[in-house]
Amino acid sequence: MSVLTVSGHPLQRAGAWAVAVLADCRSPEDVGPGNLDAVAAVLVADVVAAATAPKEASRYDWWKVLFALYPNSKATHSKRPSDAQVLRPAIEELFAPDTQGGPSWPCTFCAAPSAVVWSKTNLPLFDTSKALNNLPPKLPGWPVCRGCRVAMWALPYGAWVTAGSATVLSCESPEAEREFTRRNVRRARKVMQTGFNGLQAGAKPEAVMLAALRGAGSGLCASTLWSFKNDNQEPWLRVTRTRRAVPVFLERVDGNAPLRRGWRLLCRSLDQYDPETGRVVGGQGAAARLLFEAEDGRSRLLLGQVHRLLSDTDEAWSLSDRRALGALATAYAKEVFGMDVDVEPVARVLAEWIARGSSPRGRLAEYRKAALNDYQLGTLLVQAHFRLQLDGVGTQVAGPEAWKPLIGRRPRAWELRMLLFARVCELLQERGVAVSADPADTGTEEDSAEEDRPAFAATDEEYDGYDAYDMEGV
Repeated sequence: MSVLTVSGHPLQRAGAWAVAVLADCRSPEDVGPGNLDAVAAVLVADVVAAATAPKEASRYDWWKVLFALYPNSKATHSKRPSDAQVLRPAIEELFAPDTQGGPSWPCTFCAAPSAVVWSKTNLPLFDTSKALNNLPPKLPGWPVCRGCRVAMWALPYGAWVTAGSATVLSCESPEAEREFTRRNVRRARKVMQTGFNGLQAGAKPEAVMLAALRGAGSGLCASTLWSFKNDNQEPWLRVTRTRRAVPVFLERVDGNAPLRRGWRLLCRSLDQYDPETGRVVGGQGAAARLLFEAEDGRSRLLLGQVHRLLSDTDEAWSLSDRRALGALATAYAKEVFGMDVDVEPVARVLAEWIARGSSPRGRLAEYRKAALNDYQLGTLLVQAHFRLQLDGVGTQVAGPEAWKPLIGRRPRAWELRMLLFARVCELLQERGVAVSADPADTGTEEDSAEEDRPAFAATDEEYDGYDAYDMEGV
């Protein structure tokens, strides 16, 4: 008999999947009473160990995670007992079975009968201590059944956690949700053993999400990441989403060598040097973040980042690298946005006009300035069109009908103009016109071998320690 239900609440949902992974069950619905007891025992042991650990211990980093989620709970309160034996009964009480025969209410998350009510001190992302009287009318607290109580405290295991925040996933694919949770459970165990210093620098939840999504299949599937913080200050929540066609794009990149090359070039361009550690932080996480769109609209997108790279005059891109990045942007626009407009005729007009000028670099600078502006680009196309006609170019010159998708006030025109710029620069470089710093061939044997690997494999899969809790005798 199942004692755990997955609800639509993202935090409860993430916690339910964490319980299933910790109990080695296929799904939350497969969690039985014995599994729930075993997971509750694991939670008690880990919480007590973290809450009573000395500050210099690695285990204390897990207490920081708990504090970011449950800042006023008995496990994180500043006046909590330092003796594990004294603290343990208070933590065990959190997950004790409901008493029978007393009053009950529908669970806040799954509507199952619950005889236990919780205040906001035991629930993540509920109002801080500054907010009062937020409970339902005539109720002493929020009713939470035992399954959801365990799930809400298993949340840190299934979330991507830092010392001050957590990120959980909601996805149309249960397989992706389970894979995302499985990877985070492994990471949580490592945090408990080695602390945050033992983790790879620069890792991001978006990269883990893409690896999980890629492993789940290639069908249409939307996903949402909820990142939040609730550490006794003002809580915040950031929501980012992928479009449903992103898994199709991931499959296409993984199965195409030039696109894999473009993705790795994009990742490499986002590498950052960390002066504190003296190490280069890989850009894979930052590149993965480009596939997620923020709910508030404040996010960098892949097409914009590729445009910035290709329009930077200081970057030295070889022709093969420029083609790979342009192909990556085109594949993203086609698969994710459904854009299927051929910019080739217009690109050839602009490339021909620039190459025929007495100062090609001057004309290129003029085009670079107008590239993303609909009015300025239209004016430039009129100028280039008539100049080529007056010069008597032998090939047919694309006219105003071909310009409409690029200069009209219509959806995706801005993205089309970025794709146009990438193609124009590629055509110019083919003709020997300098479009940036002197290009160099960046390909090496090591790069070629790297491009044969899957583009979205998670970087933590080499880690093989702490794979399973001892669920017996906990």
